[in-house]
Amino acid sequence: HQQGMKGKALSWKHEDFPSANELRKVIPKDCYEPDTLTSLGYLSVSVVGTAICTAVGVAMLDLFDPANILTLPIWTAYSAVTGTVAMGLWVLAHECGHAAFSKNRDLQDAVGYIIHSIMWVPYYSWQRSHAVHHQYTNNVELGETHVPEILEDKEEGSYALRSFLLDTLGETVGIRVWGAFQGFLHLILGWPAYLMIGATGGLDRGMTNHYYPNPLTTPNQPKKELFPGNWKEKVYKSDIGVAAVVAMTATWSICNGLPQVMALYGGPLLIVNCWLVLYTWLQHTDVDVPHYSQADHGFVKGALHSIDRPYDKLDPWGIIDFLHHKIGTTHVAHHFESSIPHYKAEAATKAIKENFPEFYLYDPTPIPQALWRVCKGCTAVEKRGDRWVWLNDNAENLL
Repeated sequence: HQQGMKGKALSWKHEDFPSANELRKVIPKDCYEPDTLTSLGYLSVSVVGTAICTAVGVAMLDLFDPANILTLPIWTAYSAVTGTVAMGLWVLAHECGHAAFSKNRDLQDAVGYIIHSIMWVPYYSWQRSHAVHHQYTNNVELGETHVPEILEDKEEGSYALRSFLLDTLGETVGIRVWGAFQGFLHLILGWPAYLMIGATGGLDRGMTNHYYPNPLTTPNQPKKELFPGNWKEKVYKSDIGVAAVVAMTATWSICNGLPQVMALYGGPLLIVNCWLVLYTWLQHTDVDVPHYSQADHGFVKGALHSIDRPYDKLDPWGIIDFLHHKIGTTHVAHHFESSIPHYKAEAATKAIKENFPEFYLYDPTPIPQALWRVCKGCTAVEKRGDRWVWLNDNAENLL
């Protein structure tokens, strides 16, 4: 099924991909150099923005008691705004994990550790699993996050459930129920499920947990476990920060009540998680973007299956894209070289687009429509030649 990218990625042949050196040569050398002051400047934008939102929230407590259910719409709107602003902090912490924030490693790790801990994310654990995600992008066996379900039998799994809904509720209602269910699973439950049990993680790594370094189930490839060697100690170092924040949150709840905690902190954090999943899901998933087995995979091939999207058009002024440091509009360049700081990623994107236009994936579909298409159409993959392709033979006309 072809959509916004017109099946472009499905037309590529293994031998046509450029080498890493060929790609690296076209990117201006300056792009690889982070500037600490510039990074701190962008950090201050996100910190000040989040602080202002929080101050407004604290002032609202006297007017709108979070314990009163009638104030839920007001606090939901507050969470949407504050979480959207705070997502900028996440992006910069993610940049710290890639060593794209500063050449001062101690400063970089301190910023990343503090921000990720505040968001209940173990910094070093995520640094490791995210690096693995970059190494094995769109790899069905060793990828991390949004690894598709492999179709083994049309009578089982997600494909069968979608077919059941289409048959039982009718095509129009059935596909909407399925899409809403997928959206809820991914956007609301997806991130904590990934951290806790490695949901949508690499099939060959076994079940994983970001707070405990050993696999929870026996991996198919023991040498490819998620946290090998000295990473195990780093996982526990990460846990200290998260445990401290959890303890503070519990104390706050005991003293002031859970409604206040959810209004000022839990709600915005849920929105941050939604943004995170939205970005990672749509950057690597669409009905006409394939995946590969390890034998047919390569780093450059995986990186070039990343997708840039028009997040700059989510609002009339491009505010959201600015607040999120353009993470969704420059993701192809980021996946090729993750040490490029976000404020130099536009130049790198331009270079890739100009020199390798045939290998640059950009989908102009507006974000809400693209998300809805992915929710409905990206259910399970089947092997076709050297690719794993999304199967939509019973839903082609519903996407």
